[in-house]
Amino acid sequence: MQVSFACTDHGLKAPRNGEHSKQNTTSPNTTSQARARFRTVALIARSLGSLTHRYHHNLKESTAKLTGMKYRNLGKSGLRVSCLGLGTWVTFGGQISDEVAEQLMTIAYESGVNLFDTAEVYSGGKAEIILGNIIRKKCWRRSSLVITTKLYWGGKAETERGLNRKHIIEGLKGSLQRMQLEYVDVVFANRPDNNTPMEEIVRAMTHVINQGMSMYWGTSRWSAMEIMEAYSVARQFNLIPPVCEQAEYHFFQRDKVETQLPELYHKIGVGVVSWSPLACGIITGKYDDGVPESSRASMKPYQWLREKIMSEDGRKQQAKLKELAHIAEKLGCTLPQLAIGDSKDDSGHRLRSGSHTGESSTQQKGLPPLGRSDFLANCPLKVYQSSYSQPWHNNYCPTLLV
Repeated sequence: MQVSFACTDHGLKAPRNGEHSKQNTTSPNTTSQARARFRTVALIARSLGSLTHRYHHNLKESTAKLTGMKYRNLGKSGLRVSCLGLGTWVTFGGQISDEVAEQLMTIAYESGVNLFDTAEVYSGGKAEIILGNIIRKKCWRRSSLVITTKLYWGGKAETERGLNRKHIIEGLKGSLQRMQLEYVDVVFANRPDNNTPMEEIVRAMTHVINQGMSMYWGTSRWSAMEIMEAYSVARQFNLIPPVCEQAEYHFFQRDKVETQLPELYHKIGVGVVSWSPLACGIITGKYDDGVPESSRASMKPYQWLREKIMSEDGRKQQAKLKELAHIAEKLGCTLPQLAIGDSKDDSGHRLRSGSHTGESSTQQKGLPPLGRSDFLANCPLKVYQSSYSQPWHNNYCPTLLV
């Protein structure tokens, strides 16, 4: 709400030659009245300002009536994102057909998901093409979508990868052409680039935002120190800082999200978009008896995942998952549901869930209200204890990519 003065001619015009004596006789009353009006308006504006702040704070999380999907701010920005987002890594242009990809996006969109994530490197750019074709075919309003993409690996040439100014601008233009879009909502730096000065990265990201090619920019797999450096450079040169970090987060990868990044949110407002909640499918339990032929770990580009599963650490993780499966059974849910459960305890810690998509995960609808304290009370493994003492704010980790 805005409060303003009406500046009239009587109060603004300079006195004429014959009016000095008349104005001098009435100036004490006029001055006192003006001061009184100013004090009144100042008090009103101050009270309205405090009321507006509290009112805005209460609206930071909302729930759609038709779908039940929750929406939160991305970090401390004003961008509203669904608490679940749909990613396209490996699946779009790889494991699934274009028809199945369209079905998944349709289920997600109709269930209230508004965030769809991709990258220039996914399936050599095919993921972006499929995503753009689906949006165009379904005639969804662009303003109802939050589309994000990531830059770093764009091609085989030296000038087609990295976070230098040339590749950030040319890479984003290429992504927009493949998706048939005028802009993306968030462009991510897909990993740190030690060969490019931080000032050049921040200036290039500010440039693409100022040119209308993106609304915000963020980081992916950056350390807390690198994010703080980018923020400091942005503040030093009056540039645009990153708004969020994409970070891996699941049962076996928790330290960064739970201990390092929360301080950045409280200090500079950087939120987290968490990804791989099922640890590349490991938490589903599909790898209990080896590597299935149709799984991600059986694909040639993902032999690193196969080696990880078959390693000694991988076998230890499988043993922990078997114990967690018993806990999930007691709580009336599956192991994937436990990993992506919608829960909140009294301290404000929150896990994210909702209408879930995917052939192996649509079962996650109907997840019982599972409290984090209930889980910890039944968990002998201590795999889910958070060492971060303060409760999370909803906007710190507002959305989960599945």
